[in-house]
Amino acid sequence: MTRRLNFHWHLRQLMAAHDMWKTTDLIPLLRDRGVSLSSAQVYRLVTDKPERLSMRTLIALCDIFDCTPANLIEPYSETVVRKKAAGEQVVVKLTRDIRPERARILDDEA
Repeated sequence: MTRRLNFHWHLRQLMAAHDMWKTTDLIPLLRDRGVSLSSAQVYRLVTDKPERLSMRTLIALCDIFDCTPANLIEPYSETVVRKKAAGEQVVVKLTRDIRPERARILDDEA
């Protein structure tokens, strides 16, 4: 078993709590704080979980919404059961007692 780390991204909920319904509303607020992102980048930032996020952008978002990074990012972990690798599979030897019986075809006349 392994632990997989992940997080929930709450930017969309914070925007809604501040009556911001369009992703483009965020562009001038970020620009005022020295973060220049295109409308496509802001759209992906709001709608998807970012895999990489600059500290400058994170700090700007915290300043815009008067929050901490903990309000934006909710980390969690989950336990994942590791599947067996091909080399770890148990090979069953087919012996006479576990082999299926051969099918017999009967004539219609019989």
